[in-house]
Amino acid sequence: MAQLVLSNVYKRYDDGPKGLFRKRKVHDYAVNNLSFTCEDGEFIGILGPSGCGKSTTLRMIAGLEEITEGDMYIGDIRINELPPKDRNIGLAFEDYALYPPLSVYENLAFNMRAKKIPEDKIQEAVSYVAPLLKVDDLLDMKPPALSGGQKQRVNIARAIVRRPGLLLLDEPLSHLDGKMRQTLRQEIKRMHHEIKCTTIIVTHDQMEAMSLADRIVIMKDGVLQQMGTPLEVYDDPANEFVAGFIGEPPMNLLPATIVGAGDGFEFAFEGSPLRVAVPEKYNPVVENNMQVTLGVRPVDVLIQPGTEGSGAVPVAVYENLGDERRISVRIGDTLLNTTTAEDVSYHHGQIVRLSFHAERTHLFDPKTGNRIRSNVEWR
Repeated sequence: MAQLVLSNVYKRYDDGPKGLFRKRKVHDYAVNNLSFTCEDGEFIGILGPSGCGKSTTLRMIAGLEEITEGDMYIGDIRINELPPKDRNIGLAFEDYALYPPLSVYENLAFNMRAKKIPEDKIQEAVSYVAPLLKVDDLLDMKPPALSGGQKQRVNIARAIVRRPGLLLLDEPLSHLDGKMRQTLRQEIKRMHHEIKCTTIIVTHDQMEAMSLADRIVIMKDGVLQQMGTPLEVYDDPANEFVAGFIGEPPMNLLPATIVGAGDGFEFAFEGSPLRVAVPEKYNPVVENNMQVTLGVRPVDVLIQPGTEGSGAVPVAVYENLGDERRISVRIGDTLLNTTTAEDVSYHHGQIVRLSFHAERTHLFDPKTGNRIRSNVEWR
């Protein structure tokens, strides 16, 4: 196992050297001042939308990309200029990249044979790893005869067969169908508990990150937005981007105006008669006519049949998904989503009454996107 430290890491690409008739173009940072630590044996997920710099970060850790600025350490060793072969890293790509003419056993043994490891040690390593990934019954088969899920199992087994100090997984489940993704997620988690290898997975799927990782690094445009446990980033998002990116369905983000109401305040929504009381915990940090973004998760929106009046709105969409029901209502120009496990049924245009779980609401600054924190936060 190994501790990984990234300290103020930057990566910027350019279009090559300047020529006689060609101006050199320098692009914005693909990774911008990224710092985090992955402890021994920890499972870290790097999560973000396409183009956010997560795969670039993984490739810099693996030594496949040069670092523009900053430092990386594995244990006490600075690895900025260390060749990939000397970093003791296992890497499984999104594409399986198996050798078609070779059997599964030979694919697993290939890198160890290249390092002149004795054959009995190779056989011992393969015999240990193959059952972990459930490929022990595939050792005599060749990649063209395998399914996508089997190929990815072999791909990951090949990455860990040398018992690396650090295992890097670059979107390993993106090519698989939904059922296989769920199955292989469970297998990866079980494998991690078995070998206790420090592991980093890159993914754009927040369900993968939430289910697999001990902590999640959330990135946007090359910048770290938040790092925390799955529960921390779900319950305590640092900004509007994290709030809307984590969760399925995602958090509702409603533009609102704070208006005075007696001794307290209410949220008013443009284009809607709906008014919602501002929780008392926010009274010290809000003021009349203040513009905010109200964040509330679908499970924290309470809905029941109602009539015209305060808090009553028509149903826009009703979905019965079997284990849960999703009801959407329109608040001005924004569609607000709710979910419930209750056995209820609504139809388009039916009037329902809304209320929010006040202590589970979040406020964000609409200009910066940052969280507006109260003096007392829900936990």
